[in-house]
Amino acid sequence: MRCAATTACLLVLLCLAACNRDSPPTDSPSAPDAAPAPWANDPSALRIEAYVRKLADDAMEGRETGTRGYRMASDYVAERYAEIGLEPAGDAGTFFQRVPLLKATRERDGARFTVTRNGRSIALRFQDQFLPLPNFNAAQAAVDAPAVFVGQAVYAPALGVDDFKGLDLNGRIAVLFGGAPARFDDDRRAFHSSYREKLREIAERGAVGAVFVNTPQDEAGWPWAQRSANLARPAMRLRGDDGKGIDTFPQLRVVASVSAAAADLVFADGAQTAAQLFDAAEAGTLEGFALPGTITLGSRSVIEPIESRNVVARLPGDDDALAGEHVVYSAHLDHIGIEAPTEGDRINNGALDNALGVAIMLETAQQLSDAGDRPKRSQLFVAVTAEEKGLLGAEWFATHPTVPAESMVANINIDMPVLMAPTSDVVPIGVEHSTLQAVLETAAKDIGVTLSPDPFPEENVFVRSDQYAFIRAGVPAVFLSGGVVPADEDDERDPKVALRYFLRNCYHRPCDDADTQPIQYGDAARMARLNARIGQLVGDAPERPRWNEGDFFGEMFAR
Repeated sequence: MRCAATTACLLVLLCLAACNRDSPPTDSPSAPDAAPAPWANDPSALRIEAYVRKLADDAMEGRETGTRGYRMASDYVAERYAEIGLEPAGDAGTFFQRVPLLKATRERDGARFTVTRNGRSIALRFQDQFLPLPNFNAAQAAVDAPAVFVGQAVYAPALGVDDFKGLDLNGRIAVLFGGAPARFDDDRRAFHSSYREKLREIAERGAVGAVFVNTPQDEAGWPWAQRSANLARPAMRLRGDDGKGIDTFPQLRVVASVSAAAADLVFADGAQTAAQLFDAAEAGTLEGFALPGTITLGSRSVIEPIESRNVVARLPGDDDALAGEHVVYSAHLDHIGIEAPTEGDRINNGALDNALGVAIMLETAQQLSDAGDRPKRSQLFVAVTAEEKGLLGAEWFATHPTVPAESMVANINIDMPVLMAPTSDVVPIGVEHSTLQAVLETAAKDIGVTLSPDPFPEENVFVRSDQYAFIRAGVPAVFLSGGVVPADEDDERDPKVALRYFLRNCYHRPCDDADTQPIQYGDAARMARLNARIGQLVGDAPERPRWNEGDFFGEMFAR
């Protein structure tokens, strides 16, 4: 799962920040003295375990996008597709779809942030107080211009919000907070919180730079020290045919972020203090204003073109009239690679994130392929790259599909199902947005699993994993996540405690491996059965899924 200021995983951590440290689960089935696992005689569960152990092996080197380890993992998935009996559905009759990317790594030299105001200059300290974002358009960039505070940079006139009203951004640097008004519903708040949407609005109004100022609430979930510790980790964007980055907003010469502790330096001698603005953001009363003086920003980045690949396979439908339509399964294959030199384990194996999701998708394909009656519609299986870099592989596939775009009728995505304690349920995130809800309810009843509501609806995970790329392409989607209800109320293993432990201790860390985590492969096999049943039902339905009338995403993106 992608890690960023707006991602659900870190916002979940915000909710858990006040909790005491939990004890780790202790029922790892791989321990030498453990009793046989409950799924020891379940071929489906055993296949999933084998897939996870292979994909999360040290030999895969953490499956970083564009690396040897990722290529090895993609070769392995293609081999499994072939064994299952799926057709290649990538480029030129292969299982692989080329994904062109730009990689940018910021450097200390050339980074600059200076506020010049009322006859004095205030220089912020690189890493301690500010960080320029990696630049995909110029290896070295600088801008010196007046600045304008634009609140949260939200333009939603239908909701009564226009943070740009009365402000002139042309040739100026936009200073802004993240997020969106708390009074917005979950869907609209998530959409307007997107960095991409904010940068687009700012660039369209003529801004030449941008400064994101963190609030204390931002850093309660993702402390500045953690952000700055990752300054050497490269960022990526999709690369167009012209060799330039897609959605990189070149007119914004430098974009930087500032710690909450340094916010007063940005707003020094302005109309309001940082504390007053933080309070206004909480109260929903932010208003923009021009800042006195100028801000000077500078950045230096190493920019290089790289390539990665999605792994795509097809199970043909069993009906001449409907086989040209596709139910699309997705799960991201990439993870975050190897840590900088340090003592101990340096490989981020990504067993739960997301070797397990890919393994469940492979088992889904196996079950559908083995079924006596194949679905009438074709089933497409896409192991995507660069999810950790911003849903890039999924976005490339959704905008450059290897099947006709109009043929994709639904997307079922699996990302980081934290199956560390036995459960009786599955959480289908976003199911309420389309007619997929009735399908999920029928499938769950058929499989004998209950459906639980999203435990964190305010975080709207629905726009924070690969399904969002398909949503933006107008395809109804659902994100299947692990359950939260214990399979046995007398079982001391609590799924929510297990989730809390994982997020606080092993998320995006080397201990997310197949040997350490007590992965419940029986639950994973059940999720694969549910997945296959969903595909069968959608595949055989006389009508393709559709967005519910009046749904925000349907109105925004439906074809």
